[in-house]
Amino acid sequence: MPKFICSKCGKSADFETSIFACECGGLYDLEFKPVKFDLNLIDQREFSLFRYREFFPIKNISLGEGLTKSVKFDDSLYLKMDYAMPTLSFKDRGAVILIWFCKSHGIKNILQDSSGNAGNSVAAYAARAGIECEIYVPKGTSEKKIKMLEYYGTKAVVFDGTRDETADACRKRAKDEGIFYANHVFNPLFYQGTKTYIYVYIYEIYEQLGFVPENLFLPVGNGTLLIGCEIALKELFEAGVIKKLPKIFIVQSEKCAPFLGATSEPLAINAKPTLAEGIAIAKPARGAKILSSDYTGEREVIMIKEDDIEPARNFLASTAFTSSTPQQPSTPPTQAT
Repeated sequence: MPKFICSKCGKSADFETSIFACECGGLYDLEFKPVKFDLNLIDQREFSLFRYREFFPIKNISLGEGLTKSVKFDDSLYLKMDYAMPTLSFKDRGAVILIWFCKSHGIKNILQDSSGNAGNSVAAYAARAGIECEIYVPKGTSEKKIKMLEYYGTKAVVFDGTRDETADACRKRAKDEGIFYANHVFNPLFYQGTKTYIYVYIYEIYEQLGFVPENLFLPVGNGTLLIGCEIALKELFEAGVIKKLPKIFIVQSEKCAPFLGATSEPLAINAKPTLAEGIAIAKPARGAKILSSDYTGEREVIMIKEDDIEPARNFLASTAFTSSTPQQPSTPPTQAT
């Protein structure tokens, strides 16, 4: 039976608990040993993320998330099209598991804080599950993002503060009023969904091409995608599906890069406005866990310059649908081990 383990003091909690953090203040990790990965356990009749349900700790419902395409961009690069999801974000992979956990345990109301994709995803699945939802967003969040939340019947609470101050206010209310904090960073069930990013990716590439990528480039804010990917890669490696762990590039924005040059704790920084707002997290809650990861493959932090973001986007848009050979961007990213 799965259970939660405090990452700080080691105290365990029942899988059914709705408390988002240990009484000592530590965040919970999920203790769960899935069955050994085997291609024969994949449900070939299921065309969603839940074709991999044998490797999850709970059974789930679906809006059709998963099975996004891996498109060949050039001879050395594949692009994972995870925008082709119900809410246009990879966050759907984790949100469906987290919200079904809430539904299964009779949770009627949830709170979350978000600056974009995660809030939209949780709002959509909460609506699907019939759960009342409020999302705290920082002042300055675009009206379009707020409208997206409201379309699902979610109440958007605009907090007059930074992204991190908004999260603090949301957690305080959740604790004071006993409301379930359905946050993708705090709840380890989310990672059980994001690990399918790699399952789908590895399975499709392995089946179609007979090899797996040597390098993975992952945008990292709070790090839910990174943590989920490392969990999946280790399980696949232990199962013998892959013979070598890929190198992971941790991608940060120039104006918000707490992992660049960090060792045991993320650096204390003052984040500045950036086009990469989805990863603009100055104080990642699981930063220490990310930096102390037991992933035995190679990892490297790279920083993308702000002035290179829009040209790179335009480069992709102008070359992705042409037959010409793409040219490499002129400015390499700043790197740190």
